[in-house]
Amino acid sequence: MRGLTGQDLSGRGSLVLMSAGTVVLVGTVLFAAGCSTGGTGLKDGGPAHTETVSRSNQPTGDGASEPAAPDHSPAASTGTSKRVDPVALLKADPKVSAAVKRDLKPCTGKEYPIDVSYGKVTGNTVVDIVVNVLSCADAVGRGSYVYRADGGKYENVFSDEQPPVYAEIDRGELVLNKPVYGKNDALAYPSGEDVITYRWNGERFTEQDRVHTDYSNVVDGGSPPAPAVSPKS
Repeated sequence: MRGLTGQDLSGRGSLVLMSAGTVVLVGTVLFAAGCSTGGTGLKDGGPAHTETVSRSNQPTGDGASEPAAPDHSPAASTGTSKRVDPVALLKADPKVSAAVKRDLKPCTGKEYPIDVSYGKVTGNTVVDIVVNVLSCADAVGRGSYVYRADGGKYENVFSDEQPPVYAEIDRGELVLNKPVYGKNDALAYPSGEDVITYRWNGERFTEQDRVHTDYSNVVDGGSPPAPAVSPKS
């Protein structure tokens, strides 16, 4: 799972990477090996992939630049060069909360805290779009959304705006990763995690499985103590 912090998280062995270049949030956090049910933990190797969003500019006649017009057509997500503008998609979506829209701003430059995956999760002939909105400060997942192509446009068929949350496509199913925090837990060290698997039934997503994992917090949630070193003779 992506979308928590730059510190170690998965069963205390995960990592988020922050880049100062063209990608703001490129690290992928994998909480526990085989985090989705069924178990290998491997993600779809087909058309699905994740990218981080930036706005591209096009030159105008006077030498200035203006934002390129967003392409919302389903065909845009099937090729390798054209992609849907998820920022415009979210802002135009009435199902996205006002709070998420209000805070949907670039973290630095033109880079938005958004992860986008293209893949088939609703059984459609055109790839679906999974969008995760993160926080700039600590990469916590603020909202996860699934868009399905329908008659030349995209329809929001799933949303979860209860942070922290991060959605992924796993072997044709939608998997949500939700860290669980106790009262005194540090952000980097949740007490546990819920992994929820959803399956498309032809009309909507229905919950298929839910796995809860409790983590062992060593030394008040920190790293295990260093081994004792015997004095030299």
